[in-house]
Amino acid sequence: MTLSELLQENGIEPNQRVLVMRHTPKEPDLKRNFQSIAETRPELFNAYQSTQSNKTKEDQMSKALYLASFVGHEPQRALFVGVFKVSGSRPLSRRAYWKIRAHQELRSHGMKGFTGGRAAILKFKLEELKPFQEWKGKLIVEWPGSEKAWSRWAKDNTFEVRALLEESRLAKAMPDWTEIVWRYSELGSLPRSWEDRMSQWRGIYFIYDAVRKKGYVGSAYGKDNILGRWKKYWTTGHGGNKHLRKCKSENLIFSILEVDSHIRAPDEIIKREASWKKRLHTMYPDGLNAN
Repeated sequence: MTLSELLQENGIEPNQRVLVMRHTPKEPDLKRNFQSIAETRPELFNAYQSTQSNKTKEDQMSKALYLASFVGHEPQRALFVGVFKVSGSRPLSRRAYWKIRAHQELRSHGMKGFTGGRAAILKFKLEELKPFQEWKGKLIVEWPGSEKAWSRWAKDNTFEVRALLEESRLAKAMPDWTEIVWRYSELGSLPRSWEDRMSQWRGIYFIYDAVRKKGYVGSAYGKDNILGRWKKYWTTGHGGNKHLRKCKSENLIFSILEVDSHIRAPDEIIKREASWKKRLHTMYPDGLNAN
């Protein structure tokens, strides 16, 4: 079975100018989080692929009627994200490009975006086709030839199907809480299964401003738990804390100091929080805790 045969079974002929792309960002932070973005933030993924800073790829997109999108999975393998209808394009100046909120958020993940000497770049209108959504994260194909050529025409290449899985591979396994060291930008693209698990965690967490070199210790318990608290930081950038308001959110790094077993009463957790503040010297002016 090949990708072209699967497309044909669903009404798209390979000779209908189907462009196949295997997205593998070069920026380390974006590359690390890209599969989670594809899984949980489809609007960001679509914003990423709707512009091509490489002029050759932009010319290919201009000729395409359909875009079959994949992400790099393993060497010589590609993991399916979706099939999109290409419905024209419009030019964007560099200034207009960076005014788009999705591009700004992608930049916080490390995306370089619109670079080079061109005065304008094309933004393509991409409409995801619903019949193919059931394959998302489950279809794995072999990538023919060199991985450096990350865009190919379906009619000129054979993409052998290697697996059609029951569960999506886009969401990676949840790390142990002791291994969590996440930048602020990562809080907005956590896999749903990770959020479900974190919603059960309460305990003590640490926020570090990598530029100001100062830290903040907080606690979470009750209905909010750690997920609820961190979501507030994601939406506000500071969670209402006096000294965190002075920090740039993109410089913040989140980790967990301890997870409570749900045995301790809230006042005991608060005492543990105070102990961590003393040991890590996070009280203002040495740190970012106001009290």
